[in-house]
Amino acid sequence: MSIPPPIDAAEPPQLPRRFGLLPATALNMTNMIGVGPFITIPLLMSALGGPQAMLGWIVALVIVIGDGMVWSELGAAMPGSGGSFHYLREAFGRERLGRLMAFLFVWQFVLSGPLEIASGYIGFADYASYIWKGLTRANTIALVTVVGLVNIALLYRRIHSIASITVSLWVGTLITALAVIVTGTMHFDPRVAFDFPPGAFNFSLGFFLGLGAASRIGIYDYLGYYDVCYIGDEVRDPGRVIPRSILISTAAVAVIYLGINLSIIGVVPWRTFVPAAAHPESNFIVSIFMQKIYGRGVATVFTLLVLWTAFGSVFALLLGYSRIPFAAAESGYFFRAFARLHPTKDFPYVSLLVLGAISIVAGLFSLGTVIDALIVTRILVQFMGQVFGVMLLRKRAPEMPRPYRMWLYPVPALVALVGWIFVFATTAPRVIMFGLGVLALGGLAFLVWSWRTTRWPFALQEAAS
Repeated sequence: MSIPPPIDAAEPPQLPRRFGLLPATALNMTNMIGVGPFITIPLLMSALGGPQAMLGWIVALVIVIGDGMVWSELGAAMPGSGGSFHYLREAFGRERLGRLMAFLFVWQFVLSGPLEIASGYIGFADYASYIWKGLTRANTIALVTVVGLVNIALLYRRIHSIASITVSLWVGTLITALAVIVTGTMHFDPRVAFDFPPGAFNFSLGFFLGLGAASRIGIYDYLGYYDVCYIGDEVRDPGRVIPRSILISTAAVAVIYLGINLSIIGVVPWRTFVPAAAHPESNFIVSIFMQKIYGRGVATVFTLLVLWTAFGSVFALLLGYSRIPFAAAESGYFFRAFARLHPTKDFPYVSLLVLGAISIVAGLFSLGTVIDALIVTRILVQFMGQVFGVMLLRKRAPEMPRPYRMWLYPVPALVALVGWIFVFATTAPRVIMFGLGVLALGGLAFLVWSWRTTRWPFALQEAAS
């Protein structure tokens, strides 16, 4: 059995380049802000038992800045759909180790991608429970399913109309975030915000484990700074737009996150929602924040804005992530059906439908489980793999055109690498074993697949792709 070639070797399907700097930045920011800070603040505070947990967001920001430069260099140099799949394959060698890295990325992505989208569905259902009192488990399942289906339906169209939808969702996201920041600034009480518990900065093993947990939540909140890289084939002037959109979105969201976090803990005492598991109201902490200041009526209206923001996040995620199996299949590394473009609307509809369906199913799990599983599963192959990948390309392909070159190379890459190791090492052992198990199973699947297709490492002479 030979590896299937691209759909049309002579003229592969082309995606129209319609995303400029504004919609590209909007795509990243809509995903980054999303519902993350609105649903994770109680989890963040619970990680270290107080406002000192904000250090987790700072650690996460340092990692993201360094890693953002890795994504920028790779994305500007290789602006193809698929993002990490494309970068890992080229950095490690198309027909040997690069095949394994690309395969493992797609393998783990089938799990981690839908989990990230599902976290938005979970957040949507949590905030809907503020309006819909007595929301049962059956109601939650139905709500997640409906939201997931609507998301798929909106993305089932041409990319130029999607760019317009992305900007409109981004505007709604910014309005929601700014409303929290302005309200919090007007009612901020530093004695409430900085009510540190005794021994808050006791740098013990327990502190660093808690800092790792807080950093993992911070990383989850920042996820999406690279989302534009997944639709590189649809970005205008990618050598400039991709790095700039990553830089602008990261800087803007860092300021917004700090403002949102301080606004909430400066009004709502953290002791009233920590630990999160013991306080059901922590599921919609921003609604409680608005209710405390303006009453339930205004809080209900604001909750609708949070729901809009949550939906904008899952919209941006599914848009970008649906391009990854498409790129893999187009290159002959995944099932041929995923390479199909819609006959009249020019988008990868099979990939969109499959990932959308899996995301709906994943939305039935708890938020904490979803966050831990997706971060740990993604770190080893995708994030750490890309750090080594950019270094390999600098050494092996110095002549490669690089519209963007990492500042102070290799310092940012090494900072990101150390950060990823810290986040991974401070995760609960059972979650680490889960992540390693997923990759081990993927390695076994790769060997079976390679044996059946007589490719590396089972063929002395590689078959032509």
